[in-house]
Amino acid sequence: MPSKETVQRQRALGGALGVLVLAFGLTYHFFPQVFHVSPEEVANPPAPGVPRLAPTTATRPVTAVPSEQDEINAGPPLTLAPTAVIAARLTRKPAPLPEQLTADPPEVKALLERADKAYQAGRIAGDKNSAAALYLAALKLKSDSRAAAQGLDQVRTHLIAQITQDIAIGDSESAGTLLDTLKALPNTANDVAPLEASMKTLLQVRPMLAQAATMLQQGKVDKPADGNALDMYRSVQKVDPENAVAAQGILQVQRVVLDRALAAVAQNDFVGAEQAMTEATPIQPDSPQLHDVRNQIDTIRQQRAANILAQARSALDAGNIPLAKQLAGQAQSISAQLTGLEEFEERLTNARLYANFKPGQVFSDRFVDMNGQSPTMLVVPTGTYMMGAPDNEAGRADTQTPQHEVTISKGYALSQSDITVAQFREFVRASGYKPDSTTQGGASVYDERTGVMRDVSDANWQDDYAGHAATDNLPVVNISWNDANAYVQWLSQRTGKKFRLPSESEFEYALRAGSTTRYWWGNSTPKGKVENLTGSLDRSPSGRRWSHAFQNYGDGFWGPAPIMSFSPNAFGLYDMDGNVSEWMADCWHDNYVRAPVDGSAWINPGCSIRVVRGGSWGSSPEQANSAYRQGADASIRSGRVGFRILREL
Repeated sequence: MPSKETVQRQRALGGALGVLVLAFGLTYHFFPQVFHVSPEEVANPPAPGVPRLAPTTATRPVTAVPSEQDEINAGPPLTLAPTAVIAARLTRKPAPLPEQLTADPPEVKALLERADKAYQAGRIAGDKNSAAALYLAALKLKSDSRAAAQGLDQVRTHLIAQITQDIAIGDSESAGTLLDTLKALPNTANDVAPLEASMKTLLQVRPMLAQAATMLQQGKVDKPADGNALDMYRSVQKVDPENAVAAQGILQVQRVVLDRALAAVAQNDFVGAEQAMTEATPIQPDSPQLHDVRNQIDTIRQQRAANILAQARSALDAGNIPLAKQLAGQAQSISAQLTGLEEFEERLTNARLYANFKPGQVFSDRFVDMNGQSPTMLVVPTGTYMMGAPDNEAGRADTQTPQHEVTISKGYALSQSDITVAQFREFVRASGYKPDSTTQGGASVYDERTGVMRDVSDANWQDDYAGHAATDNLPVVNISWNDANAYVQWLSQRTGKKFRLPSESEFEYALRAGSTTRYWWGNSTPKGKVENLTGSLDRSPSGRRWSHAFQNYGDGFWGPAPIMSFSPNAFGLYDMDGNVSEWMADCWHDNYVRAPVDGSAWINPGCSIRVVRGGSWGSSPEQANSAYRQGADASIRSGRVGFRILREL
């Protein structure tokens, strides 16, 4: 990556480089057929000024045209090669040789020998002892001398090559003098015409190219608008669209603009770099240097953005969410398509909404001061839903209205199932807490003989729905709201995390799990065993049936089932609308007028009536719909009511 000082030095050298490419470009433009030297010529070049002459005989071989493979393996530009090499590579068609009837006489041979020596010595034309004059003298003595005709043609070729070289390096005076000499030779009209055209073009564009090179040196590359090198080179191309010097100059202009982009990158100014790239692209859209710099900037951009994103990850790991968000924004501004950015944005969202958990993730919190861990928790995604029953829903009650929108903007975790007997026993043993069923005596349990719930004075939290000893994997029942609240306070102390009872709106949101139907599984009797519900096919131990139940449904249980015996809802939560109803944090209100809309619990200080949500093993179809709610005294214990817990994130 160039420093600012390096870029300045490059700009200062820009004009000099433009001048240096002038000779190269002119040769390439005017005489592209002589642009390269074959490997053989590079390896074994003739001495300067010495052509490769065939023996002075009646037949002299014509220099072969290089093959395509020779061009592929070509060497340096011919402007750096001897004139003889340039002459050998010209594709000019040799002049026709006369049909020689008799051998050259001695005096002609003598002239030819002198001419060959003059040619080899570099005395091509200009006086009576030059190769041109001697070959002409030989032809004057014997007009059908093939050797003399061939020698004179070599002189023409050499002159053409020398003129070509002079035009290429911009020496118009030397080129003009040699061109006059060439005109004086016979049969040169076809050779002179293109050279004169090249001379005319040279004289027209040469000052323009010089002015453009000066502008480059002065730093007037593409600005100001009324006088810059780019515009001058464009003007040259209007006169001569194929001008190679102008093409090279335009590439040099683009190089300077590209250096601006690299300098901006060096200063972490990717906006400025992109602006410079935008300016450089139309100058020469397909140039290799444009693609190279684009790749360089993209690589630097990716590396810089990746480094900043790594810093953002470190900030997020340290819990500094604002800094992590700021750094991620910087990384995105540098490279919007950065690999890993989308994943980090998800992590950032999870950190902000879910304390680095992911929606649907299942976890447990270990106790910090003793062996043990929390119940299995599941992260509930954030979202918005309509709480309550719509006006047209069957079985709708006034307590479920008015239906209103609630937004859950902060993630939370619910226990994946109801709290079990074993989990509540762990709490009682570790804390020494005395549940209300013990201190106040009894609970309301199911009486199989009468088919109704009745108060039993010795029933407690260790019993099942019917007052018998409960197994560890059953949901704990026969507990009061006070017992459930004591459990979450104890769990918060053991883990150092904030556990509580869910609010009514948090529970219904998780119960619906994105559904808008009467039940989370649909609007009527479920087609499969989704919850522990009252089904017409269920039977009590003595053969009792439900008088009002889901028709043609049977789940195989009368009373609570072991937790997670049925299908989870769309969020992955079990037993949300069956098995046992659950205590909520809210105080009871007769309807939703002025109810919170942010998911928080609706609490009045000192209230004694709390909300119970969710259907149970003994709930009628109307009591199992997603909007159903009821109030109960916080001290009530029932074989149909348990609880699940919420952990704040």
